[in-house]
Amino acid sequence: MRHRHLATVTLALGLVVLTDVLRVFLPSVITIFGQAASTPAELLGAFALGWFVLALAAPALVVRVGARPVGLVALVVLGAARLALTAVPGGRTQLWLATAGLLAGLVWLAAAASQVTHPVPGLVYGLTAGALGHAMFATHDPVWWGRWQAWLPSVAVVALLLVAAVASARRPDVDERDADATTLPPARSWLLAGPSLLLGGMLALSPAVAGTANSFWFGHAGTAEPPLFALAPLTGAVALFVFCALYPPPQGRLRPLFPVLLLAGTLLFGYGPPSALGVAMLLAAAGLGGCLALTTAQRGPSTVARRGYAATGGMLVFAVATVLFYAAYDIGYPNGWLPVVVAVVVGAVAHGGRPWASGAAPSPVDATTEPTRPVTAAQPVQAWLAALLTALVALIAAVMHGPWLTATNRPGPPTQIRLVAYNIRMGFGLDGRLDLAALDRAIGRADVVLLSEVDRGWLLNGGHDTLHLLATRLEMPYVFAPAAGALWGDAVLSRWPVRQAQTRALPAVGAPTGAQALGVTVDFSDGVRLAVVSTHLQPPPGTDPVVQARAVAEFATEYADGRPLVVAGDFNTEPGDPAFTALTDAGLVDAFAAVRPLPTSPADDPRTQIDHIFVSPDLPTTDPVAIASTASDHLPVAVTLKLPPGTPQ
Repeated sequence: MRHRHLATVTLALGLVVLTDVLRVFLPSVITIFGQAASTPAELLGAFALGWFVLALAAPALVVRVGARPVGLVALVVLGAARLALTAVPGGRTQLWLATAGLLAGLVWLAAAASQVTHPVPGLVYGLTAGALGHAMFATHDPVWWGRWQAWLPSVAVVALLLVAAVASARRPDVDERDADATTLPPARSWLLAGPSLLLGGMLALSPAVAGTANSFWFGHAGTAEPPLFALAPLTGAVALFVFCALYPPPQGRLRPLFPVLLLAGTLLFGYGPPSALGVAMLLAAAGLGGCLALTTAQRGPSTVARRGYAATGGMLVFAVATVLFYAAYDIGYPNGWLPVVVAVVVGAVAHGGRPWASGAAPSPVDATTEPTRPVTAAQPVQAWLAALLTALVALIAAVMHGPWLTATNRPGPPTQIRLVAYNIRMGFGLDGRLDLAALDRAIGRADVVLLSEVDRGWLLNGGHDTLHLLATRLEMPYVFAPAAGALWGDAVLSRWPVRQAQTRALPAVGAPTGAQALGVTVDFSDGVRLAVVSTHLQPPPGTDPVVQARAVAEFATEYADGRPLVVAGDFNTEPGDPAFTALTDAGLVDAFAAVRPLPTSPADDPRTQIDHIFVSPDLPTTDPVAIASTASDHLPVAVTLKLPPGTPQ
């Protein structure tokens, strides 16, 4: 059995490294190849999918050359690409290194499929380890750190992977010449590798999604430390996933339960309210783990070629679903159905195979296995211990990085504050890197920050909680308002407590991404309060955002209710346009009128004035500026506000 354990460890570690590379490849396609949405979505999708289609040739290569040499060479290339990504400064070098690593990883997966006949434990441990590692780093992968400490975990994981691979290659998981292929689990387990990676990274095992769920359950970070129950989404999800995957129930009525749970979780994710995000995560985790387990309880053809094509085909499903889901935000069509369809496919694959029949001959791999129990099933105690261990690691990560941000009033209200509005493009700069230090420098020592294009866990961008990472670095609590799904929208960060957070969806007018206006009241004590509205207008291409601008003006004046008011963000409109005029006609003042023109986009060669700060007439402003930075494709805009005296309470 020792060789099987080595194969499981190799598969798990390889999946961790491949996931790391995917977290660089996907955002690189968008930010570097896509050039900030200037590349047609169809061409961008074709580039991303082409490499997964090319990998379909890998099983034939494995059959012709041999799994061991192909697998080892592919792993070396995968590991080298992963390490090189830690050193490159971004740009096209990053894109092509990530592409090479991805293709090598897909070839390795085809080779692994021909050697590892019982992949579920390796897939489960790999997906779980990837999620827990992401959580331990607060979703900030070492590849983006930009400092020498990033090499320690990177080298350690790659080195362990190569050592395990060399040791495992000395003896395959099973020699099919000595086994009847029909007595082995079929290729269905490998077919679910890609969809499991998709649903796990998008929802079921995402630390960023768990953190975002906490925000919706317990309000914005900064009012108080949330109770221990706030740590439930991630700890509960990994525990349910591992236990359900490693200890499947015997044949019987419980078999349909897991596809139903997975379907319910994805339905809540696609169509439920943001407050249901945590429940969706728990349901999806249990369902996904159980579906993987069901494939181990099936019998059927299990040849080298079948498993290889199943593995690469499953990854193609991952790629197609990822592209279709996120392309909706550029092209414009509903996408909540797509995770549901993938869940249905997973459930059908898991539940549709022929189960092991009572009395059937056990696999030659383990002659002592009970015929009605999958050959890879763990004992209850082992499954419980594995689940508890993963939950403990997740709990430690949540305690280390949980939303422990607190804002308190300083002695006496200030006479003036610095306010910054910034479209951060999900945290990725023009070089295609997630550079929190550059964002920090661009924002500077601001007192109130309004952010647009905030990503809190999109798989397309690597599954990072960019808002929490940046807020932690700035030491500023935040309020988040989703505009597209539960994980993408706008935010307000403040060094003083905020009250009365409200949000209003703006008219979609056919826009793919959706838009909203978030209102908060900053409380400076002694009756000094400031109403702040953060927004990002998202009209369809070629359409004037005047309808959304009017809705923002109406919401802002109603929300302020006579208090000093700031309305800021990315308006996608220039001075003099109807949408701009709609805001000034509502009584708001352009804070940058004295320094026009003030271009803010694109960041490396600003030509358009689309990021603005508007204030109420009773709020004097000074020092308006667009700050030079390439940490996003927009420039941050800033102004100093002179606060009026407060009113007695």
